[in-house]
Parts: sequence; structure tokens; C-alpha cells
Amino acid sequence: MPTSAKQDYYELLGVSRKATAKEIRTAFRKLARKYHPDLNPGDKAAEEKFKQLQEAYDILSDNKKRQMYDQYGFYSENVPAGDYGPRPDEGGEPVNFDFGGFDFGGQSGGGSTFLGSFSAGAAAPRQWSRSTNPAATSNTRSKSIFGMPCAGQ
Repeated sequence: MPTSAKQDYYELLGVSRKATAKEIRTAFRKLARKYHPDLNPGDKAAEEKFKQLQEAYDILSDNKKRQMYDQYGFYSENVPAGDYGPRPDEGGEPVNFDFGGFDFGGQSGGGSTFLGSFSAGAAAPRQWSRSTNPAATSNTRSKSIFGMPCAGQ
């Protein structure tokens, strides 16, 4: 569980990004002794620092978690495992989603379907007012606002 705002775990432990597991463990143990709550009773700042160090070591000492941290800049159990290719800042191509091949309206000409009313050149949807809304001016309705018979008719 994250204990602090976004903080670089490598910087927190004072090691390089290419540090070995042994270097990470050595740096953690040295700092953990310095900030351990038993050696600093009542010191809330030391206790918080110890929690941050423990979180950093937990992520960087596990190969799977460290790989995800290195790739995304954070670790989460909710991120699906897998390689999605290089990121744009790593020389990869940005992903472009093209929805041009999808038919969202089902009919050409626009305006005849719900989604068609949002297409370019479609007639403006009818604006209901109290004087033009049949439901507001009479007690009986033969059709709903969608042109379909109302329930019970």
C-alpha cells in the first residue's frame, strides 16, 4: 500500500536504476536500521521514512514488481501483466485508434436513429416545451416521445 506521494524508489534507497538485488538489499538494511521505529521511539518522521523505505524495498526486491515499476513508474496489482511494446518516449510509435470502420448509426442519412441525431448535417432534435409536449397538455397519451405506443395502449 503506497505511503506517500509519487517518489522515486531508487532515489529513496540511494541506489542506481541498474543496482543489483544485493545492492538494493544492502542499502535498505542500512537505512532501515537508521530509521527503524524501535531505535527512534516517538519519532513520527522516522516512522514514516521507515514505511517508505519498506515500500520501496518491497517493490524493488521483487523482479516482477520491479519490472512493472521500471516500465510504468509505479506498481499495482490491478495492472495486467504483459508487454505492450515500447512506449513513445522509448522510441516506440504512438498508438492511434481509428474508429473509421465502425458503423455506429446503422443507417445512412443521419437523424433517423439515436446516434444519427448527433451526426453532421442531422436535423436538430425536437425541443419539447410545455405547450408542445402532448404529455404535459393532456391526460391521455397515444404515443410516447419516441413515437412508440405507451405501455397499456
